[in-house]
Amino acid sequence: MPEVELSAGAVRYQDTGGEGPVVVLCHGLLMTASLWDDVVAELGSGFRCVRPTMPMGAHRRPMRADADLSLRGQVRLLAELLERLDLHDVSLVFNDWSGAQLLIAGGWDARVGRLVLASCETDDNYPPGLPGRVAALAARVPGGLVAALKPLRFKALRRLPMTFGLMSKRPIPDELFDAWLEPALSQAAIRRDLRKYAGDTRHGRRELVDAGRHLAGFSKPVLVAWAAEDKVMPTKAGRRLAASFPDSRFVEIPDSRTLIPIDQPRALAGVIAAFVGDAEPQRPGRPGG
Repeated sequence: MPEVELSAGAVRYQDTGGEGPVVVLCHGLLMTASLWDDVVAELGSGFRCVRPTMPMGAHRRPMRADADLSLRGQVRLLAELLERLDLHDVSLVFNDWSGAQLLIAGGWDARVGRLVLASCETDDNYPPGLPGRVAALAARVPGGLVAALKPLRFKALRRLPMTFGLMSKRPIPDELFDAWLEPALSQAAIRRDLRKYAGDTRHGRRELVDAGRHLAGFSKPVLVAWAAEDKVMPTKAGRRLAASFPDSRFVEIPDSRTLIPIDQPRALAGVIAAFVGDAEPQRPGRPGG
């Protein structure tokens, strides 16, 4: 996997290449670019899909010890990555995590042509739901991350409501989950990086609230695609987020919870493809896609 050297350290990414529209796909806490494997496969060769693995606890190379990995720091890294890879007119897609609000508020959105916000964090739901609150508490308590992560080696515990049980209707494949978990379990420096982000939610929430007043000035197209059965990101938060933008569309993805790329990759790829093609999003495909 290629890497790009950024101010905070090396960030790995995957790039399908090609001449199609550029779609940059962003994951959430304790995940990697592999979250998007099935969506990228569904999008096919007509799109250039770029997927960074952000330093949110599942990355394999620690960042520099003095790196800012707060919410704002992560967003700044994402903007830096777009610049270093010389990407333009990007369709920027977020799921679970959302740095879009701070990207806009910070004036770092020049390379972004449109946004897709898929069941993601909002200023009134941060940290999001029970899993987010548990992660934030674990990051603030000495030894809390180790105590929270070690039980996840047992597959049955991964489906508890306080861990990943509310995040998807369908279990995350074990090989995927194992790969996400291993870096933070095996490297103290990765847990340090994770703590910088997950333990900074109080400050992050204030920044998200402040960023909200800038969204009305974002005139580019926005698609807000929400999981119809989300237990972590309330539908009302998604509708409110869509209403914050002057040019937005709201669609629901049926038979899915927060991790739409796991539950409904075909449906999500379909609405992304239609939106990037500047057409009205098509009705999501049949459940189980």
